[in-house]
Amino acid sequence: MANAEDKTAGAAPKLEKATFAGGCFWCMQPPFDKLKGVVSTIVGYTGGQKVSPTYEQVSAGATGHAESIEVTYDPARVSYAELLDVFWRNIDPTARDRQFVDVGNQYRAAVFYHNEEQRTLALASKEKLEKSGKFGSKAIVTEIVPAATFYPAEDYHQKYYQKSGVRYKFYRFNSGRDQFLKKIWGKAGEE
Repeated sequence: MANAEDKTAGAAPKLEKATFAGGCFWCMQPPFDKLKGVVSTIVGYTGGQKVSPTYEQVSAGATGHAESIEVTYDPARVSYAELLDVFWRNIDPTARDRQFVDVGNQYRAAVFYHNEEQRTLALASKEKLEKSGKFGSKAIVTEIVPAATFYPAEDYHQKYYQKSGVRYKFYRFNSGRDQFLKKIWGKAGEE
């Protein structure tokens, strides 16, 4: 007769979700895809009112949604705190309703928490970043708000950095993101 430990030894890991907005969602996918323990990432839209929005609707700025990324991860292999660290190191947390060349509420930075533990960790990490002095006297304005319905973006946006590598690198370089991240953290974000 098998004991309880034997029954759970082969069980699939309990996966969790994390959702972040950091401006252009194309730029947020590579850093999370590289992490051990991240099972999948999907870019899409969340935080607004429009049901099943399209890219054109979101980019026009009238839906209330932000370009976002939903990360499915194994908390036994990567912690939510580690995901937060990757998030903070890939955005400008002092910019309100914009990230680099992308301007508008649809490009705001936000942590969309899925439970109280995520909320607590997000608030603590934001406070720690603010106290670090990394951004001088600038306030950290990144929103920390409850997760809402997440709408996956159209297929051509998924893994754009792999599908259209040259265009992606051109956009990313010209956005000023990497130059900003190198100045703040000493290296470019995803690379």
